[in-house]
Amino acid sequence: MSTHVDRKRITIPQIRSMKGRGSIVSLTAYTTPMAQLMDEFVDLIIVGDSTGMVAYGFNSTMSVTLDMMINHGAAVTRGVSKACVIVDMPFGTFQESPQQAYRNAARVLVETQAQGVKMEGGEELLETVDFLVRRGIPVMPHIGLTPQHANVQGGFKAQIRTEEEINAFIKLGRAFEDAGAFALLVEGAFEEAARKVTAAVSIPTVGIGASPECDGQVLVTEDILGLFSGYTPKFAKRYVDLSQPIKEAFSRYAHEVRSGEFPAMEHCFGVRKNSEGG
Repeated sequence: MSTHVDRKRITIPQIRSMKGRGSIVSLTAYTTPMAQLMDEFVDLIIVGDSTGMVAYGFNSTMSVTLDMMINHGAAVTRGVSKACVIVDMPFGTFQESPQQAYRNAARVLVETQAQGVKMEGGEELLETVDFLVRRGIPVMPHIGLTPQHANVQGGFKAQIRTEEEINAFIKLGRAFEDAGAFALLVEGAFEEAARKVTAAVSIPTVGIGASPECDGQVLVTEDILGLFSGYTPKFAKRYVDLSQPIKEAFSRYAHEVRSGEFPAMEHCFGVRKNSEGG
């Protein structure tokens, strides 16, 4: 008899209610096995367009397509029974109009069974967030350092430094809350800006390179596991380096294949054992 007990996935209203320093644990995932491994430990899984750099070897997130995000989002939701899953909307799939955003976001939710979408942007995104939320699509705006705007922002640099910028940042956070956002992802903002916007809104903030005062934290999983060979940002703490044991396994496998040690008969089908005394 199976001892598995189905658990209800954490809902968007539950995430929204998790206001309080460090209350939300979040990581990225792009595949079913990784989602299965982290599911019991996290509240929120973000299927990020960072998959473009981590899984596809792109130099940025700009080449990621909607079909890519749908495929990865569906893979992740198949691997979870607890965590809330949010899927990134890639560049060019929502900026044109609220109507375009709705068509594409609706497709994401239907085809992935995720619970919401994440969109990068600022004031220009407010109308779209309101439009989507009113039509049943939960939205997490991504503010501060927004990789899809790297060309405009001058690269991957910390944002929101001056008092004037911080005041505008707070105003933006409140405006997104008023538009119906269930949470804010705050990336690469100066600590004071992230801290103050967290205090100014009643919805949770999830920080990445932001502030300990954020209501949650998210990191790219491959960064914390030592599995991404590209640039690792300052804020990404490496908890373990799995690259070496993986390389060792590859090395042992290659040696055993070349030496004839693998496969042994025990790894083959249809091998008859000699009967004793026969």
